[in-house]
Order: sequence, then C-alpha cells, then structure tokens
Amino acid sequence: MKLLGQNIRILRRQKGWSQENVAKQLDISIPAFSKIETGFTDINLSRLEQVAAIFEISVIQLLTLNDGNQEQSTNALDTLNKKLLSREAEVIDLQKKVIALFEELRESKVTA
Repeated sequence: MKLLGQNIRILRRQKGWSQENVAKQLDISIPAFSKIETGFTDINLSRLEQVAAIFEISVIQLLTLNDGNQEQSTNALDTLNKKLLSREAEVIDLQKKVIALFEELRESKVTA
C-alpha cells in the first residue's frame, strides 16, 4: 500500500493540492487522508475509484503510476554504469600509456 500512497502523493503534488483539499474532495478527515498517503491505512476499492476520479485517471493508472518510471530509471542507471565502466577502462589504458612513455623518456635520458 505504500506504493499506492506514494502515487497518490505524487499526483496530489503535481496538481499543487494540499492534503486538506483532497481530503475534502473525498469527504474524509485530513489525518485519514494522510494515513492513505503514508500507506498506514489500506484503501478499499470504492475509495480507490474515488481517488482515481479526483485525479482524472483510471484505477489501473493510479496503481501503476511508478512502474514505468522505475523501469526507465533502472535502464538509465544500467546504461550509465556501462558507460562509466567503459570510461574507467579508457582511463586505465591511458594511464598505462603515460607510464610507458615516462619510462621511455627516462631510459632515453639515462642512455644519452
């Protein structure tokens, strides 16, 4: 239920509504609505339908609001991690080349 509460909070904030405003629309107390948002109170189907109607989305959209975002974030992180590993490998290769050039330079000074 915490994920559902998080979804409700996200939608409420996107609309710029206070908890009081949404609670009034649902005809419940502010503490009751706060418990829904925090996941402390389970929400029944009729209340779920009311909440979805207030935000003008379907119940399915309300329940799955973060699913796509989380998957996109995971994919983006995976891509960035792969790029980071690639860059780290490039840095290591460049460090090896610098060391090799330094050694060459030092040897040429010793023989000269």
